[in-house]
Amino acid sequence: MARVNPAILLWARETAGLSLQQAAPKVGLKDTRKGSAEDRLAALERGDEEPARATLLRMVKAYRRPLLTFYMPNPPARAERGEDFRTLPEDRRADSAAAVDALLRDVRARQDGVRAILEEEGAEPLPFIAALDIDVGPEQAAAYLGKAIGFSLERFRNQRGVEAAFSYLRKAAEGAGVFVLLIGNLGSHQSAISPDVFRGIALADRVAPFIIINDQDAKSAWSFTLLHELTHLVIGASGISAGRAEGKVERFCNQVASLILMPDADLKTFDAALARAPELLGVQQAITEFANARNLSRPAVAYRLHLIGVLSQSTWEAVSQAFRDEYLTDRVRQKERDKASDGAPDYYVVRRHRIGAPLLDLVRRTLEEGNITPTRAAKILGVKARNVGTLVSRSAA
Repeated sequence: MARVNPAILLWARETAGLSLQQAAPKVGLKDTRKGSAEDRLAALERGDEEPARATLLRMVKAYRRPLLTFYMPNPPARAERGEDFRTLPEDRRADSAAAVDALLRDVRARQDGVRAILEEEGAEPLPFIAALDIDVGPEQAAAYLGKAIGFSLERFRNQRGVEAAFSYLRKAAEGAGVFVLLIGNLGSHQSAISPDVFRGIALADRVAPFIIINDQDAKSAWSFTLLHELTHLVIGASGISAGRAEGKVERFCNQVASLILMPDADLKTFDAALARAPELLGVQQAITEFANARNLSRPAVAYRLHLIGVLSQSTWEAVSQAFRDEYLTDRVRQKERDKASDGAPDYYVVRRHRIGAPLLDLVRRTLEEGNITPTRAAKILGVKARNVGTLVSRSAA
């Protein structure tokens, strides 16, 4: 049998974001008279020793790589991210690099599978992908995007709560041909990726455009993020977004999303409201009331008010931080409530929601037609092959 390339062992560990000290116990290595567990792993990565089969199988699980990967002649190229629009500090960017690369590898592989199916079926390119240049201005882009997906602000606001409003917007995007997935980890809650690291990903493809929303973020923020990423598709700018919009493209996408959800006429009411309560708590209360009545996130409203000059830089930063602190506190309380509640949410219900109806329908149909195998379907859906049948069954949908 072919030997394992030691360079692959080193690459797999490093791209999994694990140090020697972290990885050694995960792959079952222990201290011996010959050396520490870390020294033994380093020896394997230098090629001084050949890994035992059991050790290699534990590496497959710990590093989240297929077994065949370890027998490749050379480490594969780094996952293509498109543009990295994030404004993270360099140390935070480095810490999150392995998780982001793993997520992007998975999503791009799933997108490739979907594109192959659609191309085999003769799908036509979508006209709104890369249809505009950023120089058209946010107002024209907002009008174009709203028309392209058939978005109605009135219908969005009439939904009962932020989750229902997001579902309406998601269906509009999916109806236009975009696959919208909710992904915030690498397969388990232990591998959750903070929204500070990424909020959304746009992969602009004329046949199978994908958008990923980080479901670790506040649900009230999902609609704004989806419109932001849809703008990325319209200008043909694939990439990953998070943090503050300091770059030209990110500012543009935020402006477009803000204009769609909060037309200028709506914001005139704030002048009187802020005049009555100019102190910070009064500003927060006014924003909260406005956001809740329109199924919006409070930070998005604050950002829009800052854009049009209603909130100064210092006030915007202060209220944004206050909303952030409140969200983090509420999230901790919600986790405690979830732990105390009886039973966990149904696996298949959660998975279907995260995957989205269009992708489930596509896989179900091609499976029924015999055009893909359950194994291939599992890769596209991001689940194990044994779960595919129940996941796509019509009776359970």
